Amino acid sequence: MYKISNLEDNSNVKVIDQMGCVKVVEYQSDLSVQPDDAAAVYFAQKMNIKRRQVMIELNDNSFILQSGAMQWVAGNITSGSGIKGLGDLVGKMLSSKVTKESTVKPEYSGNGTIMLEPTYKHILLVDINQWGSMVIEDGMFLACDGQISIKTAMRKTLSASLAGNEGLFNLSLQGNGVAVLESPVPKEELIEVTLDNDELKIDGSMAVAWSRSLEFTVGKSGRTVISSAINGEGLVNIYRGTGKVWMAPTR
Repeated sequence: MYKISNLEDNSNVKVIDQMGCVKVVEYQSDLSVQPDDAAAVYFAQKMNIKRRQVMIELNDNSFILQSGAMQWVAGNITSGSGIKGLGDLVGKMLSSKVTKESTVKPEYSGNGTIMLEPTYKHILLVDINQWGSMVIEDGMFLACDGQISIKTAMRKTLSASLAGNEGLFNLSLQGNGVAVLESPVPKEELIEVTLDNDELKIDGSMAVAWSRSLEFTVGKSGRTVISSAINGEGLVNIYRGTGKVWMAPTR
């Protein structure tokens, strides 16, 4: 048995989001600030720059974490590499080379509490089942339910990578459960576009997540080269088909 005090019952700590067994806690003030940093910290907090942590309560289930994300663990929890044989290891090594993600993402299972390292980024909790299969931008993955499959998604065309200022490979999440993502902007600033056999054109790399069912290409912003030159946009990222896109236009 264990008991955690001065966390959720601390007046300086606020639970700002929750989904399934995952909670996001936010420290309202930096009480350990030093005098030389007081002014900078004060204005940072006014601009919603606060430390946030993810707390996961396991109850005979498992969670996969980004390598190095765990801060502390309490309870009867064991950890493993999450690698299921030599073939899986080779696949994960190849995936890490092209996505710049860690090869091994530890999997924690059992009963107890996991606290992740604090971050100043914004935390997004996502029900992956509602997306079917979700592709995310590099560096956004933080944790996910053990039932979620982490795979590598390749752009459908090489031109989408070269001309669209995007990587050729990204992580794809598929299955049932909660995924925890680190975002450059808060959820309140994300624009969600739902496509039903339609298309979305974006000038720049503002898309942070999208349905894997969508075809991603790069093309002219107008119908012709002349019209593209006139509107000044040139090549744009095009998401076509049925699915959803999250955009962060303020980053």
